[in-house]
Amino acid sequence: NRLYRFWGDLEEGLLTGRSQNESKHGNMHFFEELYKNPERLHEFIDAMSGFQAGNFMALVNAFDFSKYKTIADLGGADGFLCCMIASKYPGITCTTYDLPPVKPVAEDRIARSKLQDRVKAATIDIDKAATFPSADLITMGNILHGYNEESKQQVIRKVFEALDERGVFIAIENVIDNERRKNALGLMMSLNMLIENGDGFDYTQADFEGWAKAAGFRRIEALPLAGSTSAAIAYK
Repeated sequence: NRLYRFWGDLEEGLLTGRSQNESKHGNMHFFEELYKNPERLHEFIDAMSGFQAGNFMALVNAFDFSKYKTIADLGGADGFLCCMIASKYPGITCTTYDLPPVKPVAEDRIARSKLQDRVKAATIDIDKAATFPSADLITMGNILHGYNEESKQQVIRKVFEALDERGVFIAIENVIDNERRKNALGLMMSLNMLIENGDGFDYTQADFEGWAKAAGFRRIEALPLAGSTSAAIAYK
């Protein structure tokens, strides 16, 4: 309902490098306008959860979270990932962070999942936060691709600083193959970030590895998830 008409201006976006969404005629951050309407907010969050459900399930089944006690999901929307992790790993406590209007949506899912004792909802503005909350493991699902390269690097550095000594960062995205020939959805999503944010873009595993190592991470892995999505994993 939101994006279809914006893609009609793809050519202008390619020529100008500017976003083509609600902010086209001003400098409004599109989330701010979107979150003013509870119905549109729920529609957007439900769409994101539906898009990521298979990926989250694959991640929870493939990655061993038992080594970690605390998890922070930054930009966690309705807390879907935190609830999935906590359901499988009873020794873990998770906090899902997002903008203030999203907190009640997350609290509702957490309550429906009966996980209030180990999953909490909190607020953060990733763009404005000087530091990120500390944790053993930090996750981000479809967050990094919304930023330009400089901002991606800043976010990864703040994640590194927030992690405990042996912490891990997991970015769940449509990571593009290094040759940029196979992951059509990742390439299309990168165009979608142009439409949404102008200078946002999806990236390759080699890109992520370069940024993560520059931030101080020692080891980088790629974990294929559902379809064209992967988890880019950085170990401190």
